[in-house]
Amino acid sequence: MSLVKDATGQSGQGTPVRKSGRSPVLPTASRVATDAAEATEVSPAPRAKVWPLALATLVVVGLLATSLFVGAYDVTNGELGAEMMWITRVPRTVALLLAGAAMAASGVVMQMLTQNRFVDATTSGTTEWASLGLLLTAIFAPAIGLAGRMAVSSAFAFVGAMTFMVILRRVVIRTTLVVPLIGIMLGAVVSAVTTFLAVQTNLLQMLGTWFMGSFTSVVRGRYEVLWVVAIVTLLVFLLADRITVAGLGKEVATSVGMRYETILIAGTALVAVAAGVTTVVVGFLPFLGLVVPNAVAMIRGDNVRSNLPWVCLGGVALVTVCDLIGRTVRAPFEVPVSMVLGLVGCVVFIAILMRSRYRG
Repeated sequence: MSLVKDATGQSGQGTPVRKSGRSPVLPTASRVATDAAEATEVSPAPRAKVWPLALATLVVVGLLATSLFVGAYDVTNGELGAEMMWITRVPRTVALLLAGAAMAASGVVMQMLTQNRFVDATTSGTTEWASLGLLLTAIFAPAIGLAGRMAVSSAFAFVGAMTFMVILRRVVIRTTLVVPLIGIMLGAVVSAVTTFLAVQTNLLQMLGTWFMGSFTSVVRGRYEVLWVVAIVTLLVFLLADRITVAGLGKEVATSVGMRYETILIAGTALVAVAAGVTTVVVGFLPFLGLVVPNAVAMIRGDNVRSNLPWVCLGGVALVTVCDLIGRTVRAPFEVPVSMVLGLVGCVVFIAILMRSRYRG
């Protein structure tokens, strides 16, 4: 019989100590990940950090209010001005809000699912597939309504995004720059096919209008389908935690009991709907889903749930500022917002590439 010390440190007669043949039970990887997730959910965010988000919201509201009064027509001119406000300015401003938030949020989803910061609807070829679907509806079903075009365009965007995902799984990726290059090449092939079909059917001018994204044609009766992307943005918020875990990789996601393939398909579908609807109503908005998420991630990290409000506000602010520049730089004419957005996006994209190179 061996003596065992009690809690006070004094020795006394104790029970015999039996040695078990079993090894101690160690926590599994799934248990550790689950405990970490629960600890993350329990810890509340400090209230002191709420005021920067509130200030950013006020800035975005100010930009949207400015958008209501900037343009060639004076909307303060009596009853006719008020009517023009509700016909053109309010729909345009709402379209800026919805398209900016949805495309920026879809960029976050694509970057998390592909585990690559250089991927969005632009660099994955998704928007080119949406344009191909839109062109095919104009060729084979010209009488189809706006909702039908939206459905076909979103379906083609989903096919394109899934094709991009499948190619990524088949290719050995040695550097992060390979991923956007694959998407850009895939988009170039699809764009070439789309252009060829447009030339053969005398629809090249219409195709150029789609690729030249602009909010000029957004009026009452033509923007209402954009409310679909508001639902997409809400679903991204609801799936934010699952998308964050999926962004850690398939092994980690499955170890905590998550269906990785389901989240992958659901996230891709959300991106496809956002790209398809935006292409039908507004057109091509390059680099919007690339610039804003990267800028937010550089400051705040990679937590999707905490970053999403900032990403949505940043997307709305960026597209609104570019639209205001396009309206004023050659007034009373307008420069398409895609041109201004493309210039800003190219500069930021190159800056991100150089930053990653220096870090590497």
